[in-house]
Formats: sequence, structure tokens, C-alpha cells
Amino acid sequence: MKSIKYYGFLFTLAALLLLPSGADSCTRVLHVFKEKGLVITGRNMDWYVRYPSAFWKFPRGMHKTGLTKANPARWVSKYGSLVLVQTAAGQSAATDGMNEKGLVANLLYLAETEYPKRDVSKYGVTTSIYIQYLLDNFATVKEAVDALLKDAIQIVPVPIPNIDKPSTLHISISDKTGDSAIIEFLGGKTVIHHSKDYDVMTNSPIFEKQLALYEYWDEIGGNTFLPGTRRSADRFVRAKYYNKMLPKAKDYREAVAAVMSVLRNTSSPFGDPDPNKPNISKTQWRIVDDQTNLVTFYESTISPNVVWVKMKEFDFSKDSAVKSLDLEDFTLNGDVTKAFKKSEPIQYAKP
Repeated sequence: MKSIKYYGFLFTLAALLLLPSGADSCTRVLHVFKEKGLVITGRNMDWYVRYPSAFWKFPRGMHKTGLTKANPARWVSKYGSLVLVQTAAGQSAATDGMNEKGLVANLLYLAETEYPKRDVSKYGVTTSIYIQYLLDNFATVKEAVDALLKDAIQIVPVPIPNIDKPSTLHISISDKTGDSAIIEFLGGKTVIHHSKDYDVMTNSPIFEKQLALYEYWDEIGGNTFLPGTRRSADRFVRAKYYNKMLPKAKDYREAVAAVMSVLRNTSSPFGDPDPNKPNISKTQWRIVDDQTNLVTFYESTISPNVVWVKMKEFDFSKDSAVKSLDLEDFTLNGDVTKAFKKSEPIQYAKP
């Protein structure tokens, strides 16, 4: 029986090696510390271009639009949120965030993405604001999944600034109960994997194939051998092993550090980028969201400092101020909650 599994794995591995070699990028990890009643989600942002980044605090009651040319979705935000926004060439997109209910959303690259052909009978939401849409409207993973399965909302891609690459993306969401879902767009359809077991996400191959690949490596055991390249499938296996092996946290500091340690061990060091493989790139920054206490930690790889934001100290009530914090200020250190400044709402990129 074991030999059948082994040869089956070799076939799967051979198929994976034929995938486009540029299909690698970020890492996302979710961990539940039952002994401390903590749920923490973290991610690495790996890319070969460094985009200016900023935190944005948005209140409840804001009127939003999906930004598509035809039939954009329209909504009023139910929940306040803290969102990480990246901007280049005047184009901005939300890549990560957490709302006041502890829902976290992360945007990662996926080369296999095939968006649906635009159906203007459905409400459109661009890739640049899709994370914001999820955080504004849903308190839990189940709520978000149930809504997306109704297929009334259609994602519409916006090109990645400054490079000739489509915004082929997939999304992870998690909540303060430890629930998790992976949202992919494959063959023109929305594919959702929903389970508390889905604690790790990287990039190519598609999530279903990554789960099959991990099953083999889990049987071998990480103490025997772990794949060590920067490729997405290898990082998926390592992150799953490291996350599974995390010890019980003695205190809050150790819990946050534990998730950060998994991210650091699946990061990519600096190196010359290959324009033909844009996503096998150095780690630009990492973010860790404590969904239980609503604290966000951020670490840039070109800064020696870790900063954090305590969302419970923000006023998220309707008509409260929109605020932002420039994360390119590398003098920032420690608790930066009070460093946010009142700002005009940012405009996300349109098609």
C-alpha cells in the first residue's frame, strides 16, 4: 500500500514540476493557541518590486463601490477595519486587513487564476477593493463564504502597477474562531475551500494540489526531510510542518513570536530578481494579526523595527475620522496606534 502511495506521489510531483516556474510568492499561516484562547494569522509578502505601503483605518457607515465600469457593487460598511494598502503609479490596492470583529483577509498571487468573463448582470468588485469588500461586510468566515456562494458578486481584475503582469490572485480569510477559507478563481468559476484545517496557504499549484502534495510529506515527517527551495509548494510543506510543531505558548509574547518564527522560516532572502519569474522574489514585509485582541503587528524587511497597532483604541463609529500611517517611515517603532493621522479616504485602482 505504501508503494502505491509512493509512486502516486512521484506522478504528482512530476506533474507539479511541469507547472510554470514563476508561480511562487507569499506565505500565509493561521494558528490557534487553545491554551491561551488566541487565534493569530500571519503572512509574508514576497514580490520583486517594493511598493510603498500604508495602514488605513476606516470606520463603519462608509459608502463604498466595487469600482467596475458596469454595475459596480454598492454597500455601506458594517464594520470598521484596519487595512494595509500598497500604492504604485497612482494605483492603490488593499492587500491585507482585519476588521473590528476579527475577520482577516489576505491577498496572494496565483498564476493559475482564470477570472470569469464579465457578466454585467452581477455586481462587480475589482481586485483592488475586494479585500475591503470582505472586511466591510462580514464578521465571520462562514458569513463571507455563504454570501460568495450565492454568486451575486463578480471579481474584476485590475492590472498590477509598473509591470506587465495580470493581477491573478487568490484570497484567504480567517476569523477569531479559527475558521478559514481559501478563495480561488479557476476556469472562470469561484472555488472555495472552507475548513479550520486549512491553516496554511502559499501559491501555485492550486490549493487542491497543494493539499495532495502535503499528504505525502506529512507521512515522511519533517524530522526526516523537508523540501527546501523557495518554490511555493516547498514553502507550503515547510509552513505546514512548522505550524503543526509549534509548542504551547507560555505567554502572549511567545504566541506572537511563534507565528512570526514560521513566517521568518518560510521567507525569501534578498537577491537579484528574475524578470521572468516575478514571484520567486524576496520577502518585502510580514504582518501578524491577533484576531482575539485585535492587534496587528508589522515588520518591514528593510527596517530593524516591529510596529503594532491596537485596534481597540480606535473609534470605528460612523462618521469618525479616516486615518492613515505611512509604513515607509522607518523611524517607527513599537506601538504606533497614536501615530495615525486624519486623512482623506484613499481611492482604490479602477479597471
